Amino acid sequence: MANIISDETIEYVGILAKLELSEEEKEQAKQDMGKMLDYIDKLNELNTEKVEPMTHIFPVMNVFREDIVENGDQREEMLSNAPEQKNGAYMVPQTVE
Repeated sequence: MANIISDETIEYVGILAKLELSEEEKEQAKQDMGKMLDYIDKLNELNTEKVEPMTHIFPVMNVFREDIVENGDQREEMLSNAPEQKNGAYMVPQTVE
């Protein structure tokens, strides 16, 4: 499959990646991409019919704790520290006209 990578393809990938590649770099990229495609072809030969898809290599369970309110409603206590308040909210100076 490595033979299908043309100079135009490398040029196009370079443009998409916003890279200025020298001729040596283009040739190296062409070889590298060819090796990647060859490896993908090799992987496609594997029989994965009975293999279940997975999202992670390790069995990961939900590691988050339950969201439990511990300190309750302290709105009045917090607003007592505000220099100004209106309708249960902090009053701040206007910054945009």
